[in-house]
Amino acid sequence: MKIRFILNPKSGKRQADLEQLAACIQLNFPGADMRLTKDPGHATELAKEAADMGFEAAVAIGGDGTINETARGLVGTDTALGVIPRGSGNGFARELGMPLLFEEAVMRLQRATAVPCDAGRANGELFLNLAGVGIEADIAWQFMEHGKMGARGMWPYFKIGAKTALSYKPKTLELTADGVQTNTAPLTLVFANGRQYGSNFKIAPKASLTDGLLDMVTVTDAPKWKLALAAPAFFTDNWRPFGVTETSRVKHALIRLPGDIVYHIDGEPRKTRDMLEITLEPKALKVLFPEK
Repeated sequence: MKIRFILNPKSGKRQADLEQLAACIQLNFPGADMRLTKDPGHATELAKEAADMGFEAAVAIGGDGTINETARGLVGTDTALGVIPRGSGNGFARELGMPLLFEEAVMRLQRATAVPCDAGRANGELFLNLAGVGIEADIAWQFMEHGKMGARGMWPYFKIGAKTALSYKPKTLELTADGVQTNTAPLTLVFANGRQYGSNFKIAPKASLTDGLLDMVTVTDAPKWKLALAAPAFFTDNWRPFGVTETSRVKHALIRLPGDIVYHIDGEPRKTRDMLEITLEPKALKVLFPEK
């Protein structure tokens, strides 16, 4: 297989020896092309180049951000997206069933199958797994702003999340989903192509990457005690007690809110004004699923 590996050297909980990673790749894929990303957007350039050069696959090695960037260069081409997780949550990699151990993931790609998968768009920007508005988008935006001052890591994220959870006031949105208009004030509103945020937190346990639909999940602004009791259920495949979520399947949605709308795509925060449009492109991207 003619394959390119695209590695974000800054991803992962520790900076692994790049020579060791390269040796593992060459052992399993002799002669494979391996490129390191240099700055934001570089993975997209490398993926587009791989597609133009006729590579059968471009494999993103990194977190959900690196995977999303790589996918942007492959949509609508015959070059498949492969994934080797090296992030924190690894939501999309878990969705595909990729092992979290690097060596095992590389081996499993040897007999992977390319499957045409759907891709979502939020105001035209690609998302593979999830996009949404609400408390988690607000936390992601604050964390990004906090990071500009040099503070990163799980502890600042936890502090921001805890503070936001206590003070967050849901906004009333005008939502039009497949032509049906409603007003809603959710704790969070998620459009799920895949099932989970990462770390096995399954916001949409019935979502599918290949069904031509997005699972639109509304998490209601329930009392804090009810949300706390319901939280463990999100780590299961089916159990959803206390009625804190409502799910429907849609192809298109418009969210209207005067002023700023903070949202996220695959965990990365974004901001727009007045309107956010969610669309789906069926079978837009070939994705490598590992051998079971």
